[in-house]
Amino acid sequence: MSGNPNLDQLRRLLSEVEDLRKSLGLLFWDQRVMMPPGGSQARAEACATLGRIAHETFVSPEVGKLLDSLDENDYDHDSDEASLIRLARRDYEKAVRVPPELTGEMRRASILALGAWGPAKEKSDFKALLPHLERNLELRRRYVECFDDFDETYDVLLDDYEPCMKTAEVREIFEGLKRDLVPLIQEITAVGDVDDSFLFGDFDVERQREFCLDVLHQFGYTEDEWRLDETAHPFMSSPGHGDIRLTTNFRPGDLQAIFACMHEFGHGAYEWGVDEKLAGTPLGSGVSLGVHESQSRTWENLVGRSRACWRFFYPKLQETFPERLSDVDEEVFYRAINKVHPSLIRIEADEVTYNMHIILRFELEQDLLEGRLAPKDLSGAWNEMMHRYLGVDVPDDAHGVLQDMHWAGGSIGYFPTYALGNVISVQIWERLKEDLVDVDEQMERGDFAEIREWLRTHLYVLGRKFTPQETIERVTRSRIDAGPYIRYLREKLAPQPA
Repeated sequence: MSGNPNLDQLRRLLSEVEDLRKSLGLLFWDQRVMMPPGGSQARAEACATLGRIAHETFVSPEVGKLLDSLDENDYDHDSDEASLIRLARRDYEKAVRVPPELTGEMRRASILALGAWGPAKEKSDFKALLPHLERNLELRRRYVECFDDFDETYDVLLDDYEPCMKTAEVREIFEGLKRDLVPLIQEITAVGDVDDSFLFGDFDVERQREFCLDVLHQFGYTEDEWRLDETAHPFMSSPGHGDIRLTTNFRPGDLQAIFACMHEFGHGAYEWGVDEKLAGTPLGSGVSLGVHESQSRTWENLVGRSRACWRFFYPKLQETFPERLSDVDEEVFYRAINKVHPSLIRIEADEVTYNMHIILRFELEQDLLEGRLAPKDLSGAWNEMMHRYLGVDVPDDAHGVLQDMHWAGGSIGYFPTYALGNVISVQIWERLKEDLVDVDEQMERGDFAEIREWLRTHLYVLGRKFTPQETIERVTRSRIDAGPYIRYLREKLAPQPA
């Protein structure tokens, strides 16, 4: 109890809203992991109802009156109390503009579209998903119409994933990335191809799962708070404090699931590490999708594709798949998992070309939202941009516009956070390495506890107490800056002079 009855009542009401939102998250997890396909219509109705009720509860007159009665300046700026009032007010002022019925309809449409996405991808049938994409786009435009204080239409949707950031800021960062990455890709690929053929073949799925769980346990996964399941498109969900659910996609023909597990562990570690005192409040989760992605990319790439990490894990992987890897040298394996090569699938892309996949989606989303591109023409535009940006020819829609579930789920404005996460990850990693001078030695021993604890105490515990930019500055002492990321890629992947 805070001693302020209005603040205590606000907390109680916000806790009810969080319970409803967590329940929605659990229904989403169940749909992607457990639910038979025939349940999509009923699940859509349930999610629409819960989403509407959560919205109505949050924008109720009582919440508005309580916020009016509270002043964050009565508390220290860094306190939980001031942060809760500040964040709840910002969220409330956004949400109160949106009709609860629209929120419910957006939930319904996304669940129905996700139900259609799987079969459409399996059959490479873009036309089967097209009506759902058109409906999602129509609803997002209606959502944007609820606001009038933006510089660009896309700002409204971006703010839902990266609060307080403007499209122009993202565009500036991405233009810089394109300027530096296009010649870097050409420079690396001109040297010659890296042999990674041994990464493709017969890899028993059960043995993959055992190895992935071994890696996750080494990172910090525990049976009492975490679980790992399979799904078509990997994701992480946290329906409540101490309940971290990772998913991956084990395929018998390659080892991509290892890196998907590492990626989702980063998301899970962030949610796991938020201060328990913030649980059940709007403060009790990651501050933004960009910062969230910085952690998934940290554990997947900065840790998971490092030499030091594989000096510990590679002998275990060789023991797991001796028939495939016993004759493959550790350095050869390291170079193969870091091969720079333009490819079709975003989640399988290397660290350098990955960002071009994101920039492509960022530009297409703006064209769709502004009406410069009709949804029916999306597949063709996608294929043309893949060829222009990555020199890749798309064979079918399953390997093209249908590869991600995000647009089916209505998540327009989400994709930029992936590349922002890449940038932020290296800024945070540089600060971590200033404090932990023996990071590589720790990873070579299979000791990831100090890395995880540094990230927890400097970043994860903060939850949403501060804005994303303020959070980044507190951890890195800098605003978002792509410079460290470009230096990292050059030092790790660019050809070295003879």
